[in-house]
Amino acid sequence: MTNATVAVVGGGLVGTLNAIYFAQRGWNVNLYEARPDMRLPENKAKERGKSINLALSERGLSALRETKLGLDEIILEASVPMYARMVHVGDKQMSQAYSEHGEYINAVDRARLNDLLLDRTETFKNISVYFEHQLVMIDFDKNILSLKTGSTEHQSSIVNHYADLIVGADGAYSRTRGQMMRRMRMNYEQEYIDTGYCELSMLPKLDGKGEPEFVLDPNHLHIWPRHTFMLIALPNPDKTFTCTLFMPFDMFNEITTKEKLLDFFSIHFPDAIPLIGQERLMDEYFKNPRGSLITIKSSPHHLNGQAVIIGDAAHAMVPFYGQGMNCGFQDIEVLHQVLDHHGITPILTKEMKVRLEKALTDYSNTRVKDAHAICDLAMYNHYEMRSAVTSLRYLARKKIEGWIHLWAPQWVIPLYTMVSFTTIPYSKAIERWHKQNFWLNVVLGTVSMVTLTGLTGAILFNKNNSKEQKSDMIKTVIDSVWKYFK
Repeated sequence: MTNATVAVVGGGLVGTLNAIYFAQRGWNVNLYEARPDMRLPENKAKERGKSINLALSERGLSALRETKLGLDEIILEASVPMYARMVHVGDKQMSQAYSEHGEYINAVDRARLNDLLLDRTETFKNISVYFEHQLVMIDFDKNILSLKTGSTEHQSSIVNHYADLIVGADGAYSRTRGQMMRRMRMNYEQEYIDTGYCELSMLPKLDGKGEPEFVLDPNHLHIWPRHTFMLIALPNPDKTFTCTLFMPFDMFNEITTKEKLLDFFSIHFPDAIPLIGQERLMDEYFKNPRGSLITIKSSPHHLNGQAVIIGDAAHAMVPFYGQGMNCGFQDIEVLHQVLDHHGITPILTKEMKVRLEKALTDYSNTRVKDAHAICDLAMYNHYEMRSAVTSLRYLARKKIEGWIHLWAPQWVIPLYTMVSFTTIPYSKAIERWHKQNFWLNVVLGTVSMVTLTGLTGAILFNKNNSKEQKSDMIKTVIDSVWKYFK
């Protein structure tokens, strides 16, 4: 009996890593990508300005490590560590560390990571990669995929390929998911937020020796928060920064001329203009496309023992927690842990097919709640990044939470630490965060009452103040404490 075949639809980051995992399990893997080979120079140029830079953290690294191919080490060598946020407000900059223990996230280039994974798939004899193969439909009665080949309508044709298992890793607008929904009762929810994005860039400057160097501190994720909109900048290994302007579409639509663009930046991001350069700013702003941001939730993630969706195909999220890729990579690690638990082999006997269906059911039961959790957290972090990072209340809570975690890590783990520096399931991280918030509020409430009592007592027993002055001072203290801790 020959080894089973798995069809992986989508040759992006999640699809290629999943192909490697299945190949290591002994399956025959067909990897289908609708685009032409993105490693070719002429195709790289077409992708420029379309994507948001990636932040690789522990969940993604864990999935890369699990291949035992040294993929994590290779990509980290070409990454830039970011230890903190650098918040730009007015003419001031404020560093906010991600961790009290020195942990950091890694700025990585999407295209370079995709190239690395595709190159590695070619070292496996049991992986076949098909570029310019776009999924058209799936006949689940026969497990046959129909794919359109070719780069133009006149040169295209339809080919049919069989697969024992189909894995959809074909992104937020997944055709695999759409085909599954025709055969099952899948709960599906999508939401666009009224925020778009435009990619910009900062080139390096030359030092005294004529060598290129970063124009900003490279070990920070830079943020210019402006409540309803913001600019961010992530470092690249070539000493450039990839910037992304996030703001409501109405604001994008109002900036129709170069003069309006420069006026807008002069008011809201004056320090960014010399870093980007006026000419480059005007060129990239009007040339690069506007991207939309969407949240997608689906349940379950599988169809019987025939198909499963992973990554954005199952749970697209807004990019503000930097977990899209990390979550997709963790999908793969969790999926294969579940397959191991059920003893799934590439020899699909009748009994093994029954096991496979049970395994995919367990995967959905395990992963759906975590996928929904990180989608919600990503939306929450949108508010935090564009607005909360400048509030005293936020800074006070983060500082106190960090101190407690530093000295008693078994009691309190900051939410960001749980999400970015551990592999704790997202749903469990949220549960723990809510419990910690309750007790942190109790502590802050107690501190505020003690502070309030002490200050009020000092005011009342001060004989130099009149009754009216004491009343006004007490009211001021109450208002101040309440604003700080509420």
